[in-house]
Amino acid sequence: MTMNPLLATLDLPRFADIRPDQIESALDKVIADHQAVVQMLAETKPRSFAEVWMPLERAEAAIWGVWSAVSHLHGVADTPELRAAFVAGQARLVENDLQVMQNEGLYDVLVALTATSEFATLPAADRAAVAHMIRAFTLSGVALGAEARARFAAISLELSGLTTAFGNAVLDATDAWFEHIEDEALLKGIADSDKAMFAQAANARELGGWVVTLQMPSVNAVLTFAEDRALRQRVYTASGTRASDQGPHAGQFDNSGRIGSILKLRREAAALLGFSDPVAWSLATKMAPGSSDVLTFLRDLGHRAKPAAQRDFSALTAYAAEHLSIPDIQPWDMAFVSERLRKARFAVDEREVRAHFPVERVIAGWQQLLDRLFGIRLVARKDVAVYHGDACYYDVLDEAGAVFAGVYVDLHSRPGKRSGAWMAQARPRLNDGDIQRVPVAYLVCNFSPQTDENPSLLSHSEVTTLLHETGHCLHHLFTLVDRPSIAGTNGFEWDAVELPSQLMEDFAWDRDVLRAMSGHHQTGAPLSDALFDKLTAARGFLSGMFVVRQVEFALLDLLLHLGTLGSDPMEVAEAVRDEVAVVRPPAWHRFPHAFSHIFAGGYAAGYYSYLWAEVLAADGFQRFAETGLINRSTAAALRDEILSRGASRPALESFRAFRGRDADPQAMLIRRGLTDHARVAAS
Repeated sequence: MTMNPLLATLDLPRFADIRPDQIESALDKVIADHQAVVQMLAETKPRSFAEVWMPLERAEAAIWGVWSAVSHLHGVADTPELRAAFVAGQARLVENDLQVMQNEGLYDVLVALTATSEFATLPAADRAAVAHMIRAFTLSGVALGAEARARFAAISLELSGLTTAFGNAVLDATDAWFEHIEDEALLKGIADSDKAMFAQAANARELGGWVVTLQMPSVNAVLTFAEDRALRQRVYTASGTRASDQGPHAGQFDNSGRIGSILKLRREAAALLGFSDPVAWSLATKMAPGSSDVLTFLRDLGHRAKPAAQRDFSALTAYAAEHLSIPDIQPWDMAFVSERLRKARFAVDEREVRAHFPVERVIAGWQQLLDRLFGIRLVARKDVAVYHGDACYYDVLDEAGAVFAGVYVDLHSRPGKRSGAWMAQARPRLNDGDIQRVPVAYLVCNFSPQTDENPSLLSHSEVTTLLHETGHCLHHLFTLVDRPSIAGTNGFEWDAVELPSQLMEDFAWDRDVLRAMSGHHQTGAPLSDALFDKLTAARGFLSGMFVVRQVEFALLDLLLHLGTLGSDPMEVAEAVRDEVAVVRPPAWHRFPHAFSHIFAGGYAAGYYSYLWAEVLAADGFQRFAETGLINRSTAAALRDEILSRGASRPALESFRAFRGRDADPQAMLIRRGLTDHARVAAS
């Protein structure tokens, strides 16, 4: 058992040695140890923090040390064998977690601990960790009767399987479709670098010519630049019907039944716990006081943004008809027309912008920004095992040269890797007697890969994405909380968790920062002042449409989980579009079927969090703007008051400590270029 590389949870994962057939035995060991600790505590009923908490923390850290490596590989290097082992292991972990969280004896021990004289003298983080766990017990059904408790456990297990299957279906549908192109004329308008990416995809399939896939860099290249309207329509159709009953793989990966089952089971679980609906259940751990407050926030924002969105759409429609011979603009035309109108209105050519952001220059400038803001350096390590050639590992050093954290960086799209961008925790910060371990994060994106002929070139929005995920990483890496369950993003209110990430995005709009992250891939010249000025002039371009689209997603999520408009996702989607949308997809479009954020991720009844947290992030960034932007003192305050604190205190208290007051919602409207509208209510 000691030879199993997954059990070396105090070390960095030995990816080269990890095999799917090792997962079961590793879980056998750590789950058995966890259960033994729980049984011991429930029987002996110790009364001190060290005797109660520390054995639990050690056992849980071992479990998640195993699972963080497994789940990461499932996300970035999936295989059929790994997927099967992941699904089986996920079910075991959910079952074990429920057994622990429904253990009345352990619950009683934790509650009794809070009543001791010692507890009041503990550090705030220790008290918060215990309080969070007691709340988790309650939300896991510990107070239910035996029958209801068993039913809640069964529902949780079934939901775990369904949400995993939902995500797998989206991944499979994404990988299943491609279009082989032999006539280069079909690719007119697409940059050579993107065509090289298509050629590489063809070569990987032992085909000549070019292959368009449903990986996001491929989809974006076609929808934004392809002059062939029929090709745009085919790609839009395949992407918009993934994992559904429509489109080129209709029924093959269909998530329709899973959506219905997930919603039904979430409602039943919420009712068992005494909540009116899954939204109330979700909000029990968030900043927002109630569903009515969130609905008011979203609808107010949508109402204020919709006039601007309608003007945006009218401008696109008119331009398409007058200049592009498209009298009947369709959803598959939107990105193409938007790019042409942006170029015409602001003289911004996306291909010219991308040429200035080869990934190597972006990463060099990214490291420089982190040094200038926080005084940290990233030093590449060649001796750390990685799971793919795209990935690399950095030690994170403070100004004294001491390693205080680490980060894996994996930037490029490929088959077997799920789409999107995210941060995940590889290892938590541990400070337990002789055991001291620095926090380590995974930073994952899906940028266009390098080809034999061309470097990987990033759009400005992809540079922004890198900074967004950096904010999440810093939240994990800067923690000074020694309790992993409330360190970094763990336990942090989910509708505030986007605060650091969205705040970091705004540095992508600073002239000096962007110049430092740029260097033309042919000449090496940094982004010119003229091109930067064009980018900033275009910053609010189609902002109204973006905001109402985000409001649409958030309302769809909320109303599906409230159930007030029924359970049919397409009927609810249409009702939401009646209220806020200015662009209507075709009736066959199936957005909910690939809405992994809410059906396979952590945003169920919480997608509104992006907009809610943006209020905090936009106002928080203003402190940087007020103090000269690249200001070490302000960055130190962000680090000290928010990033290092985790969930050791409420997020609102941390924000107030950083900003000196509550957030001003007007900052968000300024950020989105919607300041001609009245102020929007928020928390």
